[in-house]
Amino acid sequence: MKEIERTIIEKEEQMVDAFNRGEIDKVLTYFDKDVICFSSTMLERIGGLEEFKKTFEYYKMQSLEIEYFIFSPIVQDFGDTAMVSFYWVVALIEGSNRREMNGRGSHLYVKKGDDWKIVHEHFSRAHHS
Repeated sequence: MKEIERTIIEKEEQMVDAFNRGEIDKVLTYFDKDVICFSSTMLERIGGLEEFKKTFEYYKMQSLEIEYFIFSPIVQDFGDTAMVSFYWVVALIEGSNRREMNGRGSHLYVKKGDDWKIVHEHFSRAHHS
């Protein structure tokens, strides 16, 4: 595995861990301040960290406990830009009730100084037939 692939996947895993600990402010540190997003929770495009933070708050209001997982990430390296695509599962848990939503996502990273920041996120829910 190339260094950039390892770096991006590690960042994704760290974000998952921070989200599952409820550390939304930590999650947001992985994103550029001018990030543009398409969320699975709304139709409209989201611009900037403050608006993006509301998508996390939406999930937190849906359940007492939330679990988030990603799997099968693929990283594409374009030099100072990289794209990771993956599948995701969000579980909303209330006592013995567990409701899962799944979908696919992608993050576009840009190298900013010595760090990589997400400048675009696209999450969509899967539709089953």
